[in-house]
Amino acid sequence: MDRRIKFRHLDAFSAIARAGSLKQAADQLHLTQPAISKTLKELEEILGVTLMQRGRAGVALTRHGTVFLQFAEQSTAALRHGLRSVQAGSMAGTRLRIGGLPSVASDLLPRAVLAFAQDNPDTLIEVHEGTHDDLTGRLRSGGLDLVVGRLGRPQTMQGLVFRQLYSEEVVVVAAPASAAVGVGRFEDLEPFRVLYPPGASAIRPLVARMLIARGVPLFGNRIETASAAFGRALTLACPNTVWIISRGVVVQDIAAGRLVRLAIDTAPTLGAVGIMSLADDIPSAAVRDFTRVLDGVAQG
Repeated sequence: MDRRIKFRHLDAFSAIARAGSLKQAADQLHLTQPAISKTLKELEEILGVTLMQRGRAGVALTRHGTVFLQFAEQSTAALRHGLRSVQAGSMAGTRLRIGGLPSVASDLLPRAVLAFAQDNPDTLIEVHEGTHDDLTGRLRSGGLDLVVGRLGRPQTMQGLVFRQLYSEEVVVVAAPASAAVGVGRFEDLEPFRVLYPPGASAIRPLVARMLIARGVPLFGNRIETASAAFGRALTLACPNTVWIISRGVVVQDIAAGRLVRLAIDTAPTLGAVGIMSLADDIPSAAVRDFTRVLDGVAQG
């Protein structure tokens, strides 16, 4: 291999290909857009080919880029696995780093972590919450061992494998005292402030497609957020607010009567929730044990 090719070249190229955008890839890698653009240009100059076509709509892989992406991601995945294997050996395999999307962070993940910790008291558990793009990016970069949550868009799942645990739908909730409690159609939410999933969230495309299919325009009075804490606080504090969110985030709030699910049909948003890991990775004993615990908790 040409010694001028560095890990940062492959990492940047893979991130841009997955995101389809220089800006989004730069954000995921905590770089500036000029810096990641320069890195991509360096890689193309080393290889002597154009890997991506740039345009106002984003970037698109060329024929050379499509071929190179497969091998670039295999190479970086193998290197990360080797590093983790060495680190696990030196740490006696006592660390488990879990990424949890909001859809599982409020219900499934706490129960699974407690069950796992009871049988594995010597394992240090790290739990990180974030958006789908953020967590899968950290999974690819070696910062997480696995991610639990909703299945993302196809372009965000390159180099990853997904194993489904169960399915859940998006719901619309409000505070018990809200006038929105009697609403049964998306069309009737216009008078209310709507908390809406942001672009990086896994449920955004599902909600958007459902609204388009029903002829409902994007809410002009919306606030976009992926924060469960913010969404819960604002919905409870302001009766004029409704929240469009994965059921798993608010399942306990609904059961306790803190929030009320509106009678709006959201069946088209039913989607898979499961475990994401690197396609070429060999899971550690801790990851295998936690996966088994997740299976049991999800089925229970």
